[in-house]
Amino acid sequence: MPGNRARFDGPVRRLVWLMAITAGVVVANNYYNQPLLAEIASDFGQSERAAAMIATLTQIGYALGLLFLLPLGDMVERRRIISILLIAACAMLVTFALTPAFPALVLVGFLVGFSSVVPQFLPPIAARLAPPGQSGQAVGFVMGGLLLGIILSRFVGGLFGGVFGWRAVYLMAAVLMLVLLVLLRRNLPVMQPTFRGSYRSLIASLAGLFLRHGRLRLLAFVAALQFGAFSMFWTTIVFHVEGSMQGEATMIVGLLALIGAVGVLAAPMAGRLADRLSAGAMISASGALMALAFVMMGVSGGTLTWLIPAIVLLDLGMQVGHVTSMSEVLRLDPDAGNRLNTIYMVIRFGGAALGTFAGSQAWHYFGWTGVTALGVAITVLALLLTLASRIAPTVATDHD
Repeated sequence: MPGNRARFDGPVRRLVWLMAITAGVVVANNYYNQPLLAEIASDFGQSERAAAMIATLTQIGYALGLLFLLPLGDMVERRRIISILLIAACAMLVTFALTPAFPALVLVGFLVGFSSVVPQFLPPIAARLAPPGQSGQAVGFVMGGLLLGIILSRFVGGLFGGVFGWRAVYLMAAVLMLVLLVLLRRNLPVMQPTFRGSYRSLIASLAGLFLRHGRLRLLAFVAALQFGAFSMFWTTIVFHVEGSMQGEATMIVGLLALIGAVGVLAAPMAGRLADRLSAGAMISASGALMALAFVMMGVSGGTLTWLIPAIVLLDLGMQVGHVTSMSEVLRLDPDAGNRLNTIYMVIRFGGAALGTFAGSQAWHYFGWTGVTALGVAITVLALLLTLASRIAPTVATDHD
């Protein structure tokens, strides 16, 4: 990632780079739609509120994909399951691009999200391959790629879609899935499963892990609130911009997303700091940055002059909080890394889906003021929960 000089040896460094790129490219499948919602709504003669259901169902699909597919990383050889999922994602992206009816498009959007869970298989692999004492840095590096993919997907979707149309965006994404399939088959090492048992017992073990690890629960719920606010903003910003810049909203939102990419520089740094500092302090700081961003957007009325620095703060806060939390989660039990990541990410993306839905409702009934007020409330709640729970190794206890 930009701004980071990995201290791994040659082969590991190249593989971590490939995993970072893969994480960013695949996770983008879930976010291309956000700057394209106004265009899709116009194309199908639907309301903005109806179009927003595509973003909501895509997030729900991703969360359910994490719940039912990600645990397989502890049970099935990882290169194999990753290959299968890339093929499935490619098929769903092509189907989305060619779907002629809006109800079917919403359903296929759900399947795009369900099949695009490959990025979450990669942080546990990076943590296992990293040299001793550098697992946080490796996770931060891969998560930096994932976060950059989230942000640049809006830029690519907005800019590329504004020029060539929204369907071309999804056909391009399908081709990228095939390219990654070839590269990962050639470079990923064979990693033997750590879980022996049936798929049913694998899924059942999630409940025990959730109840056993108090820190996991706290980190996941705070992350759900933060990501919910983040997703709410990026779902509604295109409608806000459309109100003042008719016909240019898609490209403007894409450019705003590119500005937010500045915050990605914090991901590798957060990974290194997560190896050394208190998670509570870093997550508290991230929550404060996100709350400040929504305050700036609300007080200013959402003018571009204030949106730009607010977006940088919003992305920076979300990324620092997420990378820190992910590093902490993966340290709890390395042999159950995929299942712990499943619990964390399902809760987190459940928050994103709820935030997307709540944001669309807030926009429909209260406009930009409602969106920003709700954003302040959610991020402040996350900050208060962090401070009250004191998420730190010496305080947040797990139960055996």
